[in-house]
Amino acid sequence: MKAIVYQEYGSADVLELADIDEPTVGDNEVLVRVRAASLNPYDWHFMTGLPYFARMMFGLREPKAKRLGADLAGEVEAVGGKVTQFQPGDEVFGEVVAGALAEYVCVSEDSLALKPSNLTFEQAAAVPMGGLTALQGLRDKGHMQPGHQVLINGASGGVGTFAVQIAKSFGAKVTGVCSTTNVAMVRSLGADHVIDYTQTDFTSGDRRYDVMLDGIGNHSPSKCRRVLNRNGVYVAIFGQPEHRWLGPLAQVLRMLLLSPFVSQKLVVFNAKTIREDLQTLKDLIEAGEVTPVIDRTYPLGDAPEAMRYLEEGHARGKVLIAV
Repeated sequence: MKAIVYQEYGSADVLELADIDEPTVGDNEVLVRVRAASLNPYDWHFMTGLPYFARMMFGLREPKAKRLGADLAGEVEAVGGKVTQFQPGDEVFGEVVAGALAEYVCVSEDSLALKPSNLTFEQAAAVPMGGLTALQGLRDKGHMQPGHQVLINGASGGVGTFAVQIAKSFGAKVTGVCSTTNVAMVRSLGADHVIDYTQTDFTSGDRRYDVMLDGIGNHSPSKCRRVLNRNGVYVAIFGQPEHRWLGPLAQVLRMLLLSPFVSQKLVVFNAKTIREDLQTLKDLIEAGEVTPVIDRTYPLGDAPEAMRYLEEGHARGKVLIAV
């Protein structure tokens, strides 16, 4: 089968399209014929091996996985002997640790759900990581409630576009932060207020928020907490490394040092792949509350070019790979 592989850490130039063996399905796994996948900063970290401390997990001198891609949508080709939720022919979406940039991939049964009926495969592949991060970050970590004032820093990105819509579906009042070119798009997603960061520093404003979901990390936690209510929650989901050795850990350490001395709750968060939450996203999408935002779609062989575009950091919504 065709798959994107890489043998060493580096830029998008290390990615290549290769013929590899089709995977063999395990007892609790589902073999999926991948129809589409999407790229995330998560994949960039695997490809570059940055920040360096992460290589203790990724592989010290060279990548262990040698495959990329977490988000996927496709058709069930075969199921393991202990799988009960799916059968061949089902249209599904979900996540793997790595390997979705391929024609076939084996996925844990618990990491899949039936594809939303009103989405194409490409649209469905845009949902899992971004949608789960937004949902769990706002609901579980931010404890968002109807009527809450919610600020999304990075509202036009892969997570932010989901966060704006999910917050609105929960009955929150949403302020999105984005660049000038994305103001209209973020407003069209339902944001009550939009701040153009090229014109205004949101940390110096008068508005106060109950929850802030920060997908950028371009302001210190101490500055961000100034615009939170006394018992507000700051949820950090940014992942691009500001330090090649420690990455976002430098920002995390600042949060840990600050937390004991402030009334607000400061949280660092990584989403978990939970089938029930994929089902929640499916329900929101089928109800018309959430729609994936797709910037560009590339064929599998152009995955290096797609990664270069993602690296620029200006994608509106998700970057997709059609398989």
